[in-house]
Amino acid sequence: MMTPPVIAIVGPTASGKSSLAERVALELSTSIVSVDAMQIYKGMDIGTAKSYPSSDAVKLYMVDVAELTQDYSVTLFQRDARRCIDTLLDEGHPAVLCGGTGLYLDAVIDEMSFPSGELKSPARKAYESLASSEGSEALHRLLEGRDPKAAALIHPNNVRRVIRALEMSDEGTSYAVQNENLKSREPHYQTSIWALSVERSKLYRRIDDRVDRMFDEGLVDEVMRLLDRGLRESTTARQAIGYKEVIDALDGNITLDEARNLIKTRTRRYAKRQLSWIRRDGRAHVLDMDTLGEEGALELILSSMKEAS
Repeated sequence: MMTPPVIAIVGPTASGKSSLAERVALELSTSIVSVDAMQIYKGMDIGTAKSYPSSDAVKLYMVDVAELTQDYSVTLFQRDARRCIDTLLDEGHPAVLCGGTGLYLDAVIDEMSFPSGELKSPARKAYESLASSEGSEALHRLLEGRDPKAAALIHPNNVRRVIRALEMSDEGTSYAVQNENLKSREPHYQTSIWALSVERSKLYRRIDDRVDRMFDEGLVDEVMRLLDRGLRESTTARQAIGYKEVIDALDGNITLDEARNLIKTRTRRYAKRQLSWIRRDGRAHVLDMDTLGEEGALELILSSMKEAS
């Protein structure tokens, strides 16, 4: 008997990943394991566009697993997500992964190890202080000056990874070199990766519409509630796109209209980085959603699985 497959539905934000993943999971009578770096945090709902399955038949794992102030690293995510996947596989079900955070997907499906980073050196504390006082982009610019190749590989909002790259630079090594060595890594799971592709201008309109809906649905009120729960003290969560801009507006540094426009701009940039990661990875089967539509994409994934079995 063949081992049940692991299927990953990836793509840029607002491309329709969640809806397609739910339909795949329904057809396969299985569950979804989220691979999103920010949806792990409880209460960060509107700003991360959390999408819970509409069917009770589909369970969603790795969402709302960490408190805002919890030091929840990619190492912990790797451990916990693999436990979810292993449980599904042991029960004879395929696992459907869904998300747009490339590092987190790689950490789960490939053999990757990470420094524990438990001890905080004076340098790490200084970098964390810089991120807190001047923002993640200032920290990222510092990395760009020291190791531009490493900076190109790490999203500015991934503060923990930027700090680790700076620490490696301090030690005379390069995150980029380490990442290059990982290209020959072995898979932890044999995974079929499907990447959603949407025409660029259409994708950007979807992103803009999504941001407007977030404000209509109460993003500002959500941020205010989370600030009362410690969002400002969180090194990682407070840097999420959508939250950092609203915090700046609430602090009086920018207007809410400026925050809205910044969120749109930064989300579009993030989408471009997600697309770049998909191209660099090279393993994904690209789904042209403008041509296929969700129905066609679903049929293609399911028929491919049948052929493989």
